[in-house]
Amino acid sequence: MADDVFIAINSEALHAKSKVYMGRAMMRKAAGDLDEYQLWASLALELLGKAALARQHPCLVVDPQHAPSMFVAAGFNITTDVKTITAKTLFERLTHLVPRFDKLVQKFCMEIAERRNAELHSADLPFKTMRLEAWEERYWHACDTILRHIETSLEDWIGAADAAAPRQLLAEAALALTAAVKLLVESHRAAFQELKKAERENLHALAELREPDKQTALFPERYDEIWTVSCPACACRAFVTGEQTGEDITKEADEYGIWETVDREFVGEEFKCPTCDLALTGSDELDAAGIDYIHTDQQEREMEYEPDYGND
Repeated sequence: MADDVFIAINSEALHAKSKVYMGRAMMRKAAGDLDEYQLWASLALELLGKAALARQHPCLVVDPQHAPSMFVAAGFNITTDVKTITAKTLFERLTHLVPRFDKLVQKFCMEIAERRNAELHSADLPFKTMRLEAWEERYWHACDTILRHIETSLEDWIGAADAAAPRQLLAEAALALTAAVKLLVESHRAAFQELKKAERENLHALAELREPDKQTALFPERYDEIWTVSCPACACRAFVTGEQTGEDITKEADEYGIWETVDREFVGEEFKCPTCDLALTGSDELDAAGIDYIHTDQQEREMEYEPDYGND
């Protein structure tokens, strides 16, 4: 990858511009203009997300259907008309790059982007109807998630003084989430313990017979993998589902060139226990319940080969 990648998709330039927009957002908040505060904040979030993708590689932020932009991403500046991905694609890609950028965060980011589009491209006034407490806490959580991934902080992004309030808001939200999850787990644990010992033992035995590949009905959304964990409430076999975020070939193809061994990594999105009905959503809730939301496994699979082009 060339070092002189075009400024439009340069990670540092995108990050710097997001800081400028965040500064404008904070100025509008200080002036009491909460509509424009949310507008600039939404723009800053999208630029920050693109900076994170471009930091991995500039090709992740250009439109794959626009060949000149792909050349620019490779370091060949053949055009200044660079086409970048939509907000929908941006936030979808971040779920694969940033471990804690889960589907809950993705959904919120899309909501604020859609309100931004409605504000700019229609007669609607979506920001006018949004109360500050309805979005700000989740906004700072999304930003903090991305900033941590690119090894910086809210303090660097918006200035130490201005970051004090968001940091306090995040700390209070984290405490509230942890308390709520612990109470939820405790209530399910208490209900399970009220059962007779023989019934609890029978439920444990039945839970051990459940296999991950038979649990798709538990999760309405489609995910890449389902794996087993111990339920923090009843200690029975329970299940987590999530998206694959990476893989490495740890053993090359065998002597016949058919099988290879792959280490895979997933980020948990949902937890469900069929025994006590405990359900958790998002990596933050899983973490608060003491469930490791990062899952790794090893898979032996048949190698896939590209089809012939048919022009030989």
